Amino acid sequence: MKINHTFGSPNYGPRPQNGEIDMLLMHYTGMQTGQEALERLCAPEAQVSAHYLVEEDGEVFQLVSEENRAWHAGLAYWKGVTDINSCSIGIEIVNPGHEWGYRYFPTAQMDSAIKLSKRIIEQHAIPAHRVLAHSDVAPDRKEDPGELFDWRLLAQQGVGLWPDTTTQSDNLLQDEFILKLGEYGYNVDMESPTGSLTKAAIIAFQRHFRPGKLDGQVDRECCQILANLHSQLDDD
Repeated sequence: MKINHTFGSPNYGPRPQNGEIDMLLMHYTGMQTGQEALERLCAPEAQVSAHYLVEEDGEVFQLVSEENRAWHAGLAYWKGVTDINSCSIGIEIVNPGHEWGYRYFPTAQMDSAIKLSKRIIEQHAIPAHRVLAHSDVAPDRKEDPGELFDWRLLAQQGVGLWPDTTTQSDNLLQDEFILKLGEYGYNVDMESPTGSLTKAAIIAFQRHFRPGKLDGQVDRECCQILANLHSQLDDD
């Protein structure tokens, strides 16, 4: 896989001393063209960046060195950590997003994203359960890379987790779901399990692992999926 270094972003800083890279975060650009996204990610006044951008034709651009802290996650949370930029590598995947005509991700683009991701997770020993969506870590603000992103395909290629519906997992009761969702990593409000933050986390979970139905409701299928994901964590 050839990486284009033509564009470089000034929007980065140093990682914390001895900071561990243990998360891979997927985004979509949410702009009308890849060129617009490249220009914004490299504009000093934008104050945003990512380590990589993957075009629809599969071309890969590196904008920030992996040793540096890119500015891609914003206000975010995962398993008690709020400085997601310091522990993650961010990949922007060109797609107009929900605002500009959200569409499926082309095969060439997915192939490049998978090859790039496999190299990153192998180099940094990133666990499968920490290959995440921007919407996973910022569910009340973000939807990307969205329900059309093929997380199942990534997992089949060794990138990230996907629920195994052929394997019997321990039953998870609906009243346990929010607690287990928080244990998995999502930001939930245990004092108000029916509040807007918790509903946003449920939808983000569905967007990643049950993209066919994004209703924010805890049903039997959601419980089975989360139970299976927890069983995969236990097996690691």
